[in-house]
Amino acid sequence: MAITLTEKAAQRIRKLFEMHKMPEGSCLRIGVKGGGCSGFNYTLDVTEKPAADDEVFESHGVKVVVDPKSYLFINGTEVDYQDEMLKQSFVFNNPNAKHKCGCGSSFSA
Repeated sequence: MAITLTEKAAQRIRKLFEMHKMPEGSCLRIGVKGGGCSGFNYTLDVTEKPAADDEVFESHGVKVVVDPKSYLFINGTEVDYQDEMLKQSFVFNNPNAKHKCGCGSSFSA
């Protein structure tokens, strides 16, 4: 399976890359780390190029990279971007999550 972005999430990532003058070919790094109220927190970062052992995907013109350990927990995840009046955030639709916290930033697998 793959990690995908919705068109809205990809547009937001491209805009952020542009605003922060990221080098051409920069990648969105998605991962997980221990913590949060449900066990794992999602992480988003930028990298100039993938590591040798990264899983690499392309979604709506954005290159997405995931380290092998994180990939075990987020394989098949779709990342969306929510832009409501008082809340702007990336939303993770993770089929592997057994439980997620109320704010959606952490999960258990």
